[in-house]
Amino acid sequence: MAEFYNFEAETLQGQSKSMKDLEGKVVLVVNTASKCGLTPQYEGLQELYEEYKDEGLEILGFPSNQFANQEPGDKDTIAETCLINYGVSFPMFSKVDVNGDSAHPLFKYLRKSLGGLLGNNIKWNFTKFLIDAEGNPVKRFAPTTKPKDLKKDIQKLLNA
Repeated sequence: MAEFYNFEAETLQGQSKSMKDLEGKVVLVVNTASKCGLTPQYEGLQELYEEYKDEGLEILGFPSNQFANQEPGDKDTIAETCLINYGVSFPMFSKVDVNGDSAHPLFKYLRKSLGGLLGNNIKWNFTKFLIDAEGNPVKRFAPTTKPKDLKKDIQKLLNA
């Protein structure tokens, strides 16, 4: 079993979610923020989710306040931003650190598996990690990569 499936995270609603529940799905993991210049990417992520969820895509949003204090809110504020402003219906998780010693174990694993251009650390909000249906991390995308530009890679994994 792929290591990805060993991780758990807490949803915005305070429930524990096992990545094992996602076996057989293509997964896009994104670190998010509500007050970032890239926050409108929520809209594109939601469009991807609506287009491909029935084919087996799951998107997981992980708010993080590690970049310029761009996710200062609590769970309710984060949920409100995602739902009311962007209509997000894909799973959102409790705020996590994505870098450093206190980083969520899932992000430590993803950073190690798919290093970035200038080392393994995540440079900014909306870094994206694509995981295949067997739980293998296959590609990392820069924060500025628009969700629509992931379609070809997502389709390839969904059709594998």
